[in-house]
Amino acid sequence: MARPARPEPKVFLSDEAADKGLEWYQQTFFAHMASERVLGEKSTSYLEDRRAPHRAARMLGAAEIMVLLRDPVQRAVSNWRFSTDNGLETRPLERALRENLTSAAAWDPAASSVSPFAYLERGRYSYYLDPWAETFPATMHVCFLRDLRSGSDTALRDVYGGLGVDREFRPPQRGQVVNQSREPVSPLPADLLAQLGEYYADSDAALTRLLGRDLPWSTRDQRGSTHV
Repeated sequence: MARPARPEPKVFLSDEAADKGLEWYQQTFFAHMASERVLGEKSTSYLEDRRAPHRAARMLGAAEIMVLLRDPVQRAVSNWRFSTDNGLETRPLERALRENLTSAAAWDPAASSVSPFAYLERGRYSYYLDPWAETFPATMHVCFLRDLRSGSDTALRDVYGGLGVDREFRPPQRGQVVNQSREPVSPLPADLLAQLGEYYADSDAALTRLLGRDLPWSTRDQRGSTHV
């Protein structure tokens, strides 16, 4: 993986960086590589920049695109927790989500590459995946967090198979909990969950069509799913 891992490379968020070329990219982030068969980087902001896939294709040509998705309501709660823990958010969770249903909070683009308050918009996955699917139609791989956490090796084998590496490899730290939340949040009120279900209904339907398979969550029934 690219180094340094933090902050993320974010190369494909700007034309200026992407135009520096493949040699610069490899020398800057992969100077430590030896005989590895696959090089990779993780920059979550790429998903929200609809030009990022075109920049990536321009520099890299062919590439395997791995996308990890989770229940969008759980993702929103986790996003709120991150923004709160980092001193960016002061509103309680319920208020932040209710206000996000009607408007987007102002944010400082100079302080972060994406809004720290786009809790709900970011879970409308189909909108963000469309340009990646169009640019990398044969090499975009989408997996679900629930499947990777299930304890079954099937999802992990599928990930490695998509990357063209050893399907039987087992990471030494697999099963180790990282970035663990300190305390669970209280369940969201039923009326708010119903509104969130309506909010995500069309995007989840579009995602189902895009992937050609059922989703491992139902935003129509989120009871008990907000403990992150």
